[in-house]
Amino acid sequence: MCDGDSVFAVHTLWLACDHTDASRFPDQILDRDPFRRNMTTASSRVRWFLIFWLFMLSAVAFLDRVNISIAGSSLAAAYHLSNVQLGWVFSAFLAGYALFQTPGGRLVDRLGPRRVLAAGVIWWGIFTALTAAVPSGIRGALFLFVSIRFLLGAGEAVVYPASNRFVAHWIPTQERGIANGWIFAGVGAGAGLSPPLITYIMLHYGWRASFWLCAAIGLVAGLVWFIAARDTPEEHASVSPTELAFIRSGLAAENVRRDRKLLPWGTVLRSKEVLAISLSYFSFGYVAWIFFSWFYIYLAQVRGLNLKASAFYAMLPFLAMAACCPLGGTISDRLTRIHGPRIGRCYLAAVVIAVAAMFLVLGAEVQSARLASVVLAGGAGALYLAQSSFWSVTADIAGSSSGSVSGFMNMGAQIGGMVTASLTPAIASHFGWTASFLVAAALCLMGAAAWLVVDPTRILQAPAELH
Repeated sequence: MCDGDSVFAVHTLWLACDHTDASRFPDQILDRDPFRRNMTTASSRVRWFLIFWLFMLSAVAFLDRVNISIAGSSLAAAYHLSNVQLGWVFSAFLAGYALFQTPGGRLVDRLGPRRVLAAGVIWWGIFTALTAAVPSGIRGALFLFVSIRFLLGAGEAVVYPASNRFVAHWIPTQERGIANGWIFAGVGAGAGLSPPLITYIMLHYGWRASFWLCAAIGLVAGLVWFIAARDTPEEHASVSPTELAFIRSGLAAENVRRDRKLLPWGTVLRSKEVLAISLSYFSFGYVAWIFFSWFYIYLAQVRGLNLKASAFYAMLPFLAMAACCPLGGTISDRLTRIHGPRIGRCYLAAVVIAVAAMFLVLGAEVQSARLASVVLAGGAGALYLAQSSFWSVTADIAGSSSGSVSGFMNMGAQIGGMVTASLTPAIASHFGWTASFLVAAALCLMGAAAWLVVDPTRILQAPAELH
């Protein structure tokens, strides 16, 4: 018979050879080996609970921003707003959201994601509730709604810079793709949940109740985050020594050294990586907001689907987004482990964004309305396969300034969303909806090409750190 040490050695060797580099992922091997697991303190999984809660907050954020598109017609009827005026209300959110991305990210870097994100959730919960609190018949209702939605957007601006700052300190580099994938799966989940939930509440309790409910959900989710989260794993009492060691082993030593101070804006703005990723994210945002803003109207008015069919097929892009975010993150992490971050992050993003362009072109040309809906939803899914790459690379190259850098990048996406809000229908009215999707496809190709100049190993450093 073999002695215990021999059995242990055989199992360790088998696990290390099972497509896993034991030197890079010692705690994964420990967790999979029943012999060592029983000999040591069990590893906690606090980081994944907090990633799950960031998924929940992401879903709540999109529930709070998309709800008005469902309740908008009832709101407009109650306050005698035209479609043009309602469009101003919609645009006000994006304006506040875009303008406060960069300062919101800087605030996260200075104060930490726990406090800033909790305050942000409370902020946007209050302004979601205020949307329903505007009295009927009040003078200046349009101004009030524009102001409320602008401030709601300003509050929501911290959610993804805060999540990226959290990822930079809590998630080892080899897990950042799947972590960001799950966080942004909340986009599809929240946007996809909005139509049936808000419609049900409106039919049974009125449109105002839908905003009260969204506000309450947000406040509860924010309270749980504040109680459960900490800015770093070292501060969290529930993080086991094994999990802490694994997290530290996956954080680059350069990041630990650089984390002592924030990067100056000059360093950020001179980085070709930051500028290229921001340009690509502008294209990403332009295309994504076609689905958030115009897809339902396109299906109903252009493709001629009835109300029930439009509601069903309009959910497909969001379901595709929710499924493809974690899928893209998983693929990205695996390719990064095997081939390095240039292929796993950058080339993957370039390829799938180019594939999204192909789906947009095909979907615009398909004659069948239902088949076109499915193909275009495939384009949304392909686009969101790249989502985790944007946030993983900014966390990798920016460290403790990842809130600032990702906020700057995300501002590009929101500017893209603001452009598509007015440019897409303008192109459609002059040249047809096919032309609108072709322009979106061309922007996808530009966004894909931008990834080819990104070096994900080029760590951002302040001038004093350069030698």
